[in-house]
Amino acid sequence: MRIIIIGPAFPYRGGLAAFNEQLAREYIKQGNDVEIITYTVQYPGFLFPGKTQYSTETAPSDLTITRKINALNPLNWFSVGQFLKSKSADKIIFCYWMAFMSPCLGTISRLAKSSKTQVIAIIHNMIPHERTILDIILPRYFIKSIDGFVAMSESVIVDINKFDSENKPKVMTPHPIYDHYGSILDKKKSAYKLGLKSDFSYILFFGFIRYYKGLDLLLEAFSDSRLRKLPIRLIIAGEFYEDRKLYLDIIARLGLEDYIELRTEFIPDNEVKNYFSLADLIAQPYRSATQSGVSQIAYHFEKPMLVTNVGGLAEIVPNGKVGYVVAPDPIQIADALVDFFVNSRSEKMIENLKIEKLKFSWSRMIEAIDNLEK
Repeated sequence: MRIIIIGPAFPYRGGLAAFNEQLAREYIKQGNDVEIITYTVQYPGFLFPGKTQYSTETAPSDLTITRKINALNPLNWFSVGQFLKSKSADKIIFCYWMAFMSPCLGTISRLAKSSKTQVIAIIHNMIPHERTILDIILPRYFIKSIDGFVAMSESVIVDINKFDSENKPKVMTPHPIYDHYGSILDKKKSAYKLGLKSDFSYILFFGFIRYYKGLDLLLEAFSDSRLRKLPIRLIIAGEFYEDRKLYLDIIARLGLEDYIELRTEFIPDNEVKNYFSLADLIAQPYRSATQSGVSQIAYHFEKPMLVTNVGGLAEIVPNGKVGYVVAPDPIQIADALVDFFVNSRSEKMIENLKIEKLKFSWSRMIEAIDNLEK
């Protein structure tokens, strides 16, 4: 088949770009002709709270990526839509994650449609964690233009149905594993690369930092007196997407300065393996969620997880088997951390992770997409 994927990709960085590039690779692996169409202008700077939208790494040599979409220019949307229609693709797969993109992507998808082409959307977030009036008004325009939907948690299916009055085909399939970060390293080697001591146990909070991700809850839990008696350190690895003072004040108030490693810059792909190889437990104390790419990195590196019972996180982390599912509450988070380290749960959970991770393949994602009715 001829497949066109619309969404972030190199030179853009982050989880969505990684997702689209891995999806393209799986389609190519299965013998398809694949092109990614990405943005020349993705969105204005004020909508991006980080330092830069762009990757500093080398362009992938195994993918065809064309920068063509200006999300701010309606004239561009019409030309891209006509361009896509001329391509006569079998499938056009849109990556959707925020309401701001609805006018752009909804217009392009309408113009790109033909009797031959199936237009599908992979919905990463239908309703964002921090919503505005635009998240109520805009999405319906995009949803009406799509033939079928793929979501990675049941909560996102529920959200899509709020905008889909036509009951179009939908399927839920788990977020595949991010397996492009390399192999797990020896703990001493990864500690050396990060300039940290290998004789501590480490909890890792990974990814950009925003209120809904609950880092403040984890800090409160980490101050528990039971944990202070153990040789444990918390690594916070990721860029602040809001005022860092909130978190630094909590660290100071709780007297955690000597127990926390702050690596609060964007972590490039070639360094991800160092953090996950060193970590003993990956903590995701989110207040709200759909699904999480961090969980799928943890699966790849076979690292037990602590997640909260929000969104789709509990769907992919069997409680007590590969990690913990708790309420977004500092006491429950602390109790789980204490149980993990005091009762040496790691070895058994890693055995279970090796089995559980087999569910999360990219071929399963392709199968779900290809089985959607036109």
